[in-house]
Amino acid sequence: MTGDMRRDTLARWGAWRLSRHSFAPAPRISATRWRRMLAAEKAAWDLARAATHANLPLLGTPMSQAVDRLLAARIRQNAFKARPATRAGVMVSGGGYQGKTETVCETAAAFEDAWRDLHRTNPETVPGSRDLWAPVAYVQTPVTAKPKSTCKAILDFYGAPTKRMDLPELIYQVAASLADHGTKVLILDDITRLRMHRADDQDTLDLIRAFMSMHVTLVLVGVDIPGSGLLREGRSPAVKNANGWEPTQTERRFDLIELDRFRYDTPAQITAWISHLAGIEEHLRLLKAPRGMLTDRTMPEYLYERTGGVVGLLERLIEDGCSQAIASGAELLTESLLDALPLTLARAGRDAESGEVPHVPARSGRKPAIRRRRNTVFDDHGPATADTA
Repeated sequence: MTGDMRRDTLARWGAWRLSRHSFAPAPRISATRWRRMLAAEKAAWDLARAATHANLPLLGTPMSQAVDRLLAARIRQNAFKARPATRAGVMVSGGGYQGKTETVCETAAAFEDAWRDLHRTNPETVPGSRDLWAPVAYVQTPVTAKPKSTCKAILDFYGAPTKRMDLPELIYQVAASLADHGTKVLILDDITRLRMHRADDQDTLDLIRAFMSMHVTLVLVGVDIPGSGLLREGRSPAVKNANGWEPTQTERRFDLIELDRFRYDTPAQITAWISHLAGIEEHLRLLKAPRGMLTDRTMPEYLYERTGGVVGLLERLIEDGCSQAIASGAELLTESLLDALPLTLARAGRDAESGEVPHVPARSGRKPAIRRRRNTVFDDHGPATADTA
């Protein structure tokens, strides 16, 4: 997997979809074999393992699997609907760097793979047309979203013309592009860039709801959607009736699911975190790394403290740690090595005001900021004894 892996045009989405599982990690070798290599072979393998650490795979978590089940079911059900009814949409909420975009795109790409295998060609092709088939469209919400800029962002995915068009013409062109390309899923990422106190943003939300009548599954992805005001459409709660608050059209039309971070409070949560660390460890290529490097002793607690259970922060810390371990010759990850590395997040293309850049837990040195009980999930308590009472 090389080259431009953006997904914001039909061609780029297709290239990413077809190559998303094609990355080949560096082969696993022993320290003894590495020492016997020629200098050129060492350099080539070191480059390959650096690429491996920079391309750690998207590992399923209990939270992402719940999102996948809901989203995949909704997309499939809507794709087979023949009635001209409004399709229910899905909102995927969560904090920054928690894998929302990757989870949603992987689910949508898996649907497209299956849809193409089922139909081979666009089942809704208009005779005589030459439109490319695009079962999925991925669009980033403009930072300053207005109805016209949102329509243009969608049309840019297809490469459709947008110059000198007024809003009704743009809306018509969006509807035509979705239909002509056989699009079944429209993903609008970073949807919480909309600010519901602005009139333009409320108009944009009205427009987005109108897309739901265009026979597509609308998937909105954003940070803290419940707290953004999207569900309430920027309005204060109405007068409470016998059944509670009167739901808005947005609340009625969308399923909301939260992609949460890892937690570390119960045995099941601790087990899930340690299993995730074990999965990451399998993909690391450090010459002196012992088995259990990320899962033994106090390392799970340390990594949780440093990252707050956010998978994107964990990936950044592990990637930087591997680079430092190779450069220093340590060839393994330790708490002292990781403690020297600050977690700095790229802000380019991200809107910090809408929560796309998460809070990074402060480092507290060797002493945990919060005293946690010892992890006893994998302790051997010996054979069970019979009840003799």
